[in-house]
Amino acid sequence: MIPKSPFLIWLNLGLTLIVAALGFGLGFYQGLQAQVVILYTIVSFAILLWALNYVATVLEARQIGDAAESVDPSEATPLGVGALWSSNRVLIVAMGLLLLAYLIVAATIPTFRTIGNLIAFLVLELIVIFAVRVSGRFVHGRSAFIGLIVLVALIVISSFSIESFLSGASIKAILLFASFLGIACVGQTLVALMGGLDLSIPYVIGAANIGMLYLIGLGVPSGVALCMILVIGAGFGFLNGVLSYRLQGQALILTLGTGFSIAGLVQILTSIGSSFSGNVFGTVPEWLRNFAAMNGETFGLAIPPTILLWAAIAMVVIVGLHYSSYGRYIYALGGNRRSAKLIGVSEFKYWTICYAISGFFAATAGCLLLGWSGGGFIGVGDQYLFTTLAAVVIGGTSLLGGYGGYGFTVIGVLVLQVLTAFLIGIGLKYEWQQFIFGLLILPMVALYGRSPHIRSLV
Repeated sequence: MIPKSPFLIWLNLGLTLIVAALGFGLGFYQGLQAQVVILYTIVSFAILLWALNYVATVLEARQIGDAAESVDPSEATPLGVGALWSSNRVLIVAMGLLLLAYLIVAATIPTFRTIGNLIAFLVLELIVIFAVRVSGRFVHGRSAFIGLIVLVALIVISSFSIESFLSGASIKAILLFASFLGIACVGQTLVALMGGLDLSIPYVIGAANIGMLYLIGLGVPSGVALCMILVIGAGFGFLNGVLSYRLQGQALILTLGTGFSIAGLVQILTSIGSSFSGNVFGTVPEWLRNFAAMNGETFGLAIPPTILLWAAIAMVVIVGLHYSSYGRYIYALGGNRRSAKLIGVSEFKYWTICYAISGFFAATAGCLLLGWSGGGFIGVGDQYLFTTLAAVVIGGTSLLGGYGGYGFTVIGVLVLQVLTAFLIGIGLKYEWQQFIFGLLILPMVALYGRSPHIRSLV
């Protein structure tokens, strides 16, 4: 199990020595006995060197196979470092980014410098290699497979690194925050399947958040106020759809501009007679608090109803996209608009409906966040500006349209939420969380980006 390339042999040996030295230093840093540190160092050195050599031989065998299958021998890529890089650059970059993330976290947080976390990092690297190698066997479900593997890896590593990560309270918190993001991602997924984007979602969330509490403060019954906010959200989404379609402009810029407008308008209306612009104070209805708070109950069970609501919405959207004519027309328009028009599918109709649904669910998320926080704040949706897009992309839905689905987005939402819980659990500061967050998203997006667009397969 030795690579043929001398460069790979020395590279594997160097990486193994570096990791073994890190483990050796961490062992004494933790105050372990010298015999235990030496034993762990020898075992980790042997296992890692074997794993790296195994991976290198697999990559070399794959490169040799590709060269043998070439029709023209003169076009075959010679075996070497350059050939291995060209065939496996996504995997190499992904592993490099994970290594960089580990080194940054270890250098920033003293409590993270443990042998257990080092072993967890090595396990994550092996899982990434496994996911990339095996995912090639899945033609249609490649994105979902990679997402599930990454999700399982994050859960396993987090459970070893963070005490009580798999406790009932921790799982409930992860699912609750995932529900808020997942509900906000419903419209973003449908819009992306059509080849569009909706960056007004965070502003609709913030506007709905303070708008509903403002209406309740005016004496409007909470149920009526909720219905009014949802209708207004859907109407605003419909306006986004009409403008982006009629003006034939970039949906990204247009929805960003309309989002600023709705947020500013609501702040102006709610600040009349008040000195607190962007904040609304009042009493949140008890039923809404129970619906979205951590201590909420469903029929006596200690499960916030928002989690069950998200599960129901997910089932309806997934089934609707795959088994209804509406869902098939969305995929048809996203895959090839001209062909869909030729069979009589109205692009304007489905485009505007998708944006209306996006506005509706963004307003829903804003109202639910009101029940969770207990107060109205216009900036409550700021964190959803790009996380909705990240969840859609990490799940594997193409932003060019025609491929993906809400089931993939659910996987992306869970990956993001577990990752966020992990970074918070190890005590990383917010700015470092954002940095590590981006480093870990890049390889995932790169893995999905290798899949050809649906138009190239038609």
